[in-house]
Amino acid sequence: KSVLDFALGDAQRLQARLGAADRRKVDEYLYSIREIENRLVRSEKLELGENGLPNYERPAGVPREIDEHARLMMDMMVLAMQTDATRVTTFMLAREGSDRTHPNLEIPEAHHQLSHHGKSEEKQAKIAKIDHFYVQQFAYLLDSLESIREGEGTLLDNCMVMYGSGISDGDRHNHDDLPILLAGGGGGLLQGGRHLQYAKNTPLCDLYLWMLQRSGVAADSFGDSSGPLKL
Repeated sequence: KSVLDFALGDAQRLQARLGAADRRKVDEYLYSIREIENRLVRSEKLELGENGLPNYERPAGVPREIDEHARLMMDMMVLAMQTDATRVTTFMLAREGSDRTHPNLEIPEAHHQLSHHGKSEEKQAKIAKIDHFYVQQFAYLLDSLESIREGEGTLLDNCMVMYGSGISDGDRHNHDDLPILLAGGGGGLLQGGRHLQYAKNTPLCDLYLWMLQRSGVAADSFGDSSGPLKL
């Protein structure tokens, strides 16, 4: 059954009281939910064998194609934010030490193995290709948030979206000079189009603390923070 089966009556009664623009917005939202449901069903059919069990070794439980899995998750995150079902979401695109291969990028080696590149130009080129692929998924999330009108702007204008990693150089397992992307308008708090560089040993948790405080959370510290980051 579709989750819409349980809400269709309510939606129809609501639409009867709305103007044309709001009716269109509700229609778009309901269509988005159904479209995600259909993709999940198709993915399940592709990944299950005749006995109804996944046809690959466990643990798995997600579509085999990482881009389809990522976009399904991001689409559901956007729907949740759009309806204010939650104001905080997190999604880990790849775990630390991931042995995932990327046949879609013509890269048969495991990600973790390539990250210990030993300055090999060939391995570094493959890592760069994988990194580019993951940033493309992040761009998909931003485009989805940007496509939804909210007030005088878009949903992205009212979000803070952070993308990054806890390691800057996988070959040496460095935890400093982390490359972090912060997108969105934060309801007017963020100014985009900038590249900011901070003093050595500035904790990443300083950024987390700044985001928490700007989100209305009464926090004086977070992790190893030394104070809210100055943006």
